[in-house]
Amino acid sequence: MEAKNFNNTHKHHAIVLALPLQGHINPAINLSLKLASSKNFTITFLTFEFLHQQITQAQPTDDSDDIFSRARQGPDALDIRYWAIPDGLPLDFDRTTRLDEFLGWYLYGGMLDHIEKGVEKILFDSKPKVNVLIIDTFYPWASKIAKKFGLRFASFWTEPALVFNLYYHVHLLKHHAHLGCPDTRKDPIDYIPGISSIEPNDLMSYLQDKDISTNMHKLIFQAFEDVRLADYVLCNTVQELEPNTISALQSLMPFYSIGPLFPSKTLQNVVSPSLWAESNCSEWLGPKPNGSVLYVSFGSLASFTKDDVMEIAYGLMESNITFIWVLRPGTVPNEGDQFLPSGFDEIVRGRGVVVPWTNQVAVLTHPAIGGFLTHCGWNSIIESTWYRVPMLCFPVFSDQFTNRKLVVDDWNVGVNLASEKPLRRMEIATQIKSFMSKKTRDELRKNIEVVRKILEDTLEAGGSSKKNIDKFIGQLNN
Repeated sequence: MEAKNFNNTHKHHAIVLALPLQGHINPAINLSLKLASSKNFTITFLTFEFLHQQITQAQPTDDSDDIFSRARQGPDALDIRYWAIPDGLPLDFDRTTRLDEFLGWYLYGGMLDHIEKGVEKILFDSKPKVNVLIIDTFYPWASKIAKKFGLRFASFWTEPALVFNLYYHVHLLKHHAHLGCPDTRKDPIDYIPGISSIEPNDLMSYLQDKDISTNMHKLIFQAFEDVRLADYVLCNTVQELEPNTISALQSLMPFYSIGPLFPSKTLQNVVSPSLWAESNCSEWLGPKPNGSVLYVSFGSLASFTKDDVMEIAYGLMESNITFIWVLRPGTVPNEGDQFLPSGFDEIVRGRGVVVPWTNQVAVLTHPAIGGFLTHCGWNSIIESTWYRVPMLCFPVFSDQFTNRKLVVDDWNVGVNLASEKPLRRMEIATQIKSFMSKKTRDELRKNIEVVRKILEDTLEAGGSSKKNIDKFIGQLNN
């Protein structure tokens, strides 16, 4: 599908392709809105039919089949189009529970052919002429698409520069026996350019694994070979928060820190990309005292054992803290939805509520929220910091362990929930009570204000994010 063309004289036309995960879709949408708002860009947002179906079904109304329809309306209408293409698998194929099969199709199957056909159709049908492909770094054949169609290749990295840098130098981790060895080293890693030192347990989970021969590892390693061919890397981070890492990367490639990627005030809520129907928590939060509620969410992808969820539930019960807990369908694989303790609802009635999904920004901006028990997904960290909500950190997998290091050790805007597994309910309860105490939250908020000011400044006219976007556009002009 394609939205109507605009009469315009935009200099650049970018195809934007996000990874088909909620945590990657949101920043890709915000980047699309940001570039289209600059009036230097026409944007065609390319997505998959299975995602389009899921997003459409999650919306309260189905009056539009185009998530950007409202962004094209009004006096500040943006030239932003929307295409949905097949990925080659049936729409009802469960890409989450059958992840390894999906990754095999992603790596070796026909997904690339379908994307190439979609790009070719956009190139044939659209004006102005497309000249740049902005594609998530985790597509391991992005450079092949760009080269085939003669497009500039901008790799879009949705996580911090620290994580990018570690993946980029995975060969050094292997060389120094911190990865891929039967007996990997446990001492600090101090040889990665731009990183003074990092503990092995702060690496991304995929770099802590013993078996690095899985499809997921192959995808990551191939993607970070391919990104070396990128003309530009656009990263959703802030220069001032990761200066040494970013400087090291900039010595290797055109690396632009363009975060934090938020929609402008005029564009807030004009796009609804949620993959699940959102519960409205405002009425429940309304009468709660300011700063009294703990928001609990572990993101759109992480899975837990039934025992872990039970311990968290008991910890919340024992803490006597008021809470909202987002318990996404599929959080516990193959367990249906019956994995909370017997009598849980009755025990927490009035002070706790469990919802399947919600609008996180709407919750974080509510004055009743006093803290965020988070998995440390990068979007959650940026949003929590922006809205001045301290974090209680419980990373689960992927980049979340490395993100936790930034939050707790480097910026001091959060604290750890538990240092070891298995989770124990009384330890959780004790940590939650300590975290939600006025003393702890006041201390964390002082540090959050410092980081929040950095985020705010970078978005100003003379800020690093604005300058880096302008540099990127300037490079496209050459």
